[in-house]
This record gives sequence, C-alpha cells and structure tokens, in this order.
Amino acid sequence: MYVRDAKNRDEVWLLDNIEEMALDDVAFRSRDYVIAVDEGSNDRAGFGRIRVHKVDDTEVCELTGVGVLPAWRGQGVGAHVVERLVETAADEGFETIYSITDQPSYLARFGFEPIASSNLPPKIRDRLSEKRETVQPDAVATSLDTGGFSMPTRLREAFKTATPHDPTDESAVEDAEDFGIDPDNATYKYDTGR
Repeated sequence: MYVRDAKNRDEVWLLDNIEEMALDDVAFRSRDYVIAVDEGSNDRAGFGRIRVHKVDDTEVCELTGVGVLPAWRGQGVGAHVVERLVETAADEGFETIYSITDQPSYLARFGFEPIASSNLPPKIRDRLSEKRETVQPDAVATSLDTGGFSMPTRLREAFKTATPHDPTDESAVEDAEDFGIDPDNATYKYDTGR
C-alpha cells in the first residue's frame, strides 16, 4: 500500500465514493486529494484532502473528506491518508490543521483535540456551521499542531499488509482500539475484573 496524489483520472471514482459515503464535496478539486492505493492490484482504498481557506492576509488549513472503502477499513488506510495530509500541511507552512468531523474519536488517536467554536478562526467556524446544517449535524471541530501527529504502531504495521476483506463478514472482529479506546487505561462501568 502507498498514498499518492490524486490524478485527473481519479475524479469520477472520488466523486462516486464521496457521494456514497455522504462526505462533504464543497469546492471539489481532484488535485487537492490524496489516494491510498494497493501496490499489487492498483485498487484504490481510501482518500482525503486538505483545503486551504484564504481570508484577507491569512490562510487556514482544513483536513476534510477522508474516507476509506468498507473492504479496506481497520487496516490503517485512513491513518496513512491523514498522515500524508498532515505532512503536506506542514510542508506548506501550516502550524495547525483543523478538521470538522462527526467522528472526533477517530482523529483523537492521531493527536487531534476538540476545540471550542469560539476559539476557531472565523472561516473554520463558518465551515462548522455549514457542515452541521448540510452533511454532519453532530460535527465537532478538532485541531492538531502539525508537528504533533502520531500514528499507533498497530496501524502502521497493518497498512503494510492491508488486503480487502468482505465488509459483511461477521468473523472480522473489531477491537477497542478500532473505536479510539485505549484498552490498557480504559475503565468500564460493568468491569467484572476478568
């Protein structure tokens, strides 16, 4: 597996999957995306983009539109897409990257933290309102210092050998880490001590 910049020929595939996953496609430009690709089969497994908002003399960077095809989930594909986008933002001189999501626990495993809307740059605050009204009513804003990204070792290793699986296969077991829970430190209401 590897992550590459999207090409013009990826546009239809991106638009189809963005629509199927009900993701935000505002100001869509395929060249803004990166795509995770299987080296052997050349199958596309996931995608995402950063969007730069220019306001007067300042710019802010937003991570958005991250999606992983169901057959590739739980194997570090999304993690590597996010990593590539954070690196790109850092390379472009951004110290902070924002994301508006209804899955903040997913991004928390990489170091993203929730941020109050009153502390957001005005353009990101507007995007939060827009997303809540259109595609993600439960969206929250998160931010990350671009130098503070960290990837769990399990996801880095899983990405190296990722293969598509049947998403309806009930034998595929999800563990606590798939939901952003640290199994070593979590406590549970009905912990029986076993």
